[in-house]
Order: sequence, then C-alpha cells, then structure tokens
Amino acid sequence: QVQLVESGGGSVQAGGSLRLSCAASGYIGCTPLMSWHRQAPGKEREFVSSIEIDGSTSYTDSVKGRFTISLDIAKNTVYLQMNSLKPEDTAMYYCKTEPLRCGTRVYGTVWGQGTQATVSS
Repeated sequence: QVQLVESGGGSVQAGGSLRLSCAASGYIGCTPLMSWHRQAPGKEREFVSSIEIDGSTSYTDSVKGRFTISLDIAKNTVYLQMNSLKPEDTAMYYCKTEPLRCGTRVYGTVWGQGTQATVSS
C-alpha cells in the first residue's frame, strides 16, 4: 500500500526558512512524479512545485527564486526548501504523487496528510 509521510513544518518569522520532506513508501522499483501543494485557510488548494525523475522542476510564480524542490530517488523522498518565507506562505503543505504504471503494477494518485507551515510578520 502506498503511503506519503510529510514532515518539517513549523513556525518561523518572515524571512526565515523551513525544509519540508515527503517520504513515499510502497512503490516497488519505481519513483512517481511528486509535487507539493498548499492550502491556506479559506482558500483553495494550489500547486507549489513538482519534480520529475530527470530532475525537471516546475514552480508557481509566487515561490520562484525562494523555494527549491529536490528528489532523492533512492529514498523516494522529495524535499521542499523554503527560504525568504513570507506571511502569505502560511498554509498546510501537502505532498502528492501522480498515477504511475510500473511493470504490472498500477498506482493511483496519492496525497499525504499535510504539514503546517506558519510564517509570522
């Protein structure tokens, strides 16, 4: 059974940094496309960043130059280094994996439970 476990959230002041981790377990012999999303109170969940196996990355405009996504394939773990944090970055951050066919196995979309990041001014 596939499972995503996030960690690394916390409370920091504006300008500070946090590093989020998301470990994926249950994938046998494959690494899925992994991404980060966030949801602030009263707002819809939004895309933050994604990374593919070849290292290609994508970021939403509001975090470009401040956030960096990386992937440890051996550990099936994706990281989100968040620097120069702003109060508007305050949200629950969720890890997500995309559907994947790996040999005879088919994996669906999976969401983690979320980790809270709070940035005070």
